[in-house]
Amino acid sequence: MRIKIVATEDFPEIERLKNEFEVSGKAEICVALGGDGAFVRAAREFDGPILPIRSRRALSSGFYSDLSLDDIDFVVENLKARKYLIEKLENKIEITHKGRKYYAVNEATLRNIHREVNFKVYQVSKGSREEIYPYIMGGDGILITGVTGSTAYNRSAGGPLILSPDVFCLTFLNVDGPYRNPIVVDASKVIEIELSKYNGILDYDGMRIAELKPGDKLAVRLSERELKIVRFEKRKESLANKLERIITSRMVKEL
Repeated sequence: MRIKIVATEDFPEIERLKNEFEVSGKAEICVALGGDGAFVRAAREFDGPILPIRSRRALSSGFYSDLSLDDIDFVVENLKARKYLIEKLENKIEITHKGRKYYAVNEATLRNIHREVNFKVYQVSKGSREEIYPYIMGGDGILITGVTGSTAYNRSAGGPLILSPDVFCLTFLNVDGPYRNPIVVDASKVIEIELSKYNGILDYDGMRIAELKPGDKLAVRLSERELKIVRFEKRKESLANKLERIITSRMVKEL
């Protein structure tokens, strides 16, 4: 089996994988070692299925990792025997700005620079463009995410966890006005954002795309690029178990 390896640091287990498998750019599976950052990086670099394995660090959330580095023997044995499943998580998010396309795993974000950014939000379907919110929004910005990204920046910004691949969540970042709650919309539609006042920064997965000026627009939709994950039937973590693991890792224990 040919694998690609993406890691956040030089884990000793990397040598074990190199000894057991052929490491190649033309791989069948990408093994992502570390936390969610390794998973996102792997998804940007590799179009095939990804096997995320979290580190041993207490605060390594690894939301999509069913396994840790302590399970490396299990991983090697089952990969060599090809006893694994490939599941689709969702499609990547396509961001269009000034004719160029970018593909996000977690989220597209419009954020302020030194002061607030003002913007309008629309949804477009079959040539029809309608407002999602009737007023100009003003604040630190907005992020748009789906299933995968809902556990990342979206969660820390107060957005919900998303379990359906058929929706987008619009999470507003410290906005002023009577309505500040996230809005869940149909992912079959295109989300369009237009700046009304002040400059802003357009990011995807924490990487800067461009500085936007009043009048600039961006469009967000589901792409045709699928995000797939490798899982093992006997080691599937339920959502409740994942949340318990993540919450427990962040609890301060009394001595």
